[in-house]
Amino acid sequence: MKLTVVGCGYLGATHAACMAELGHEVLGMDCDMDKVTVLGSGKAPFFERGLDDLLAKHTKSGRLRFTASYAEAAAFGDLHFIGVGTPQQPGEHAYDLTHLFTAVRQLAPHLKDPAVVAVKSTVPVGTAPRVRDLLHEYAPAGDAIEVAWNPEFLRESFAVEDTLRPDRLVLGFDTEHSWAETVLRQCFEKIIKAGTPTIVTDLATAELAKASANAFLATKISFINAIAEVCEASGADVTQLADILGHDARIGRRGMRPGLGFGGGCLPKDIRGFMARAGELGVDQALTILREVDTINNRRRERMIDLAREQVGGNLGGQRITVWGASFKPNTDDIRDSPALAVAHKLHELGASVTVTDPQALDNARKLHPELDYADDPIAAVQDADLLLHLTEWPQFSHVDPHRLAAHTATPNVIDGRGTLNPATWREAGWTFRALGRP
Repeated sequence: MKLTVVGCGYLGATHAACMAELGHEVLGMDCDMDKVTVLGSGKAPFFERGLDDLLAKHTKSGRLRFTASYAEAAAFGDLHFIGVGTPQQPGEHAYDLTHLFTAVRQLAPHLKDPAVVAVKSTVPVGTAPRVRDLLHEYAPAGDAIEVAWNPEFLRESFAVEDTLRPDRLVLGFDTEHSWAETVLRQCFEKIIKAGTPTIVTDLATAELAKASANAFLATKISFINAIAEVCEASGADVTQLADILGHDARIGRRGMRPGLGFGGGCLPKDIRGFMARAGELGVDQALTILREVDTINNRRRERMIDLAREQVGGNLGGQRITVWGASFKPNTDDIRDSPALAVAHKLHELGASVTVTDPQALDNARKLHPELDYADDPIAAVQDADLLLHLTEWPQFSHVDPHRLAAHTATPNVIDGRGTLNPATWREAGWTFRALGRP
């Protein structure tokens, strides 16, 4: 097939490259000419495992190209995916749909023939009819333009795998047995034939899929972190407790990871946007649980500050503190709502001298938080440190030898905010070891 992907950020660039990998001819479209140039050279303007390999492979073969022209995109094929960002509105919980509606208004006037517009962006339920109405109003082809909803369930650092081998495929349409369904089934034929569970549903259900999934995942994370507070108070071990709970088939261990809590551009935004839309629909009390989920998640950052203060004797002023981690999770350079950086910034505000290291996210972190100090590797970062905070669970950090590391510090003092360091190994190396939710 010949298809386009409008919006080439994390979602769009990955989707475009993976569609080329499935054998389609793909034109990625983005208004940012610098981004188009970088992608066209076979590289991503951000770090995502495996993506550069796919971009290089398919831009070289000619199967994948990029443009900044809506007219060129509209003329390229009859299937157009939209994957633009829908961030949280400044100062509010609701989604900002400016980019989505702008993309629809810009693309529509060039759609002269029947086409399918499949939206992948995360939106509040009820957005699809507005997109459909705009397309029918602005497109010369009118109601021959069909709308579909194909939500993404990508995990950053696993985005390529999640696109090519997803847990499930959700396809939302206006009517049963539409032409849009035929087109999307053809597009995803290899994925469907591989046995991927495929759910065909209405537009509203498809719109709710991503926000609901993220809300449930956020709830699991916040639940185990609430239990972690009880574990700290009682001397229990939340990591072992999570294993015990995870063996219950009704609960499951996946996603139930105790620690500093979640961040990034999806979970925080989606639970807040979900709550905001519920309020607009008059059912805000139905999602009051998500308010507490958000509160618990933010409280983990405050708890880390409290632990740090305890570990340095009650006063953070003048203390030299090293933070391992800047990205919101490992294997990405994304620092949006990063718990690690939020803690580092707060420690700086409280008078500590903070040095941050991260394998991928230092350039992004420097731009957002120039007030912090930075080091290129975990050993250099702890030079003369009074306290080490492990706040993003990069595998590289767990492999550092704590015996060697101790010699570089002023005081071998560590708090594990992610539960992936081995307490016995660090204590044997002479470190005072604390961890969220563990004795």
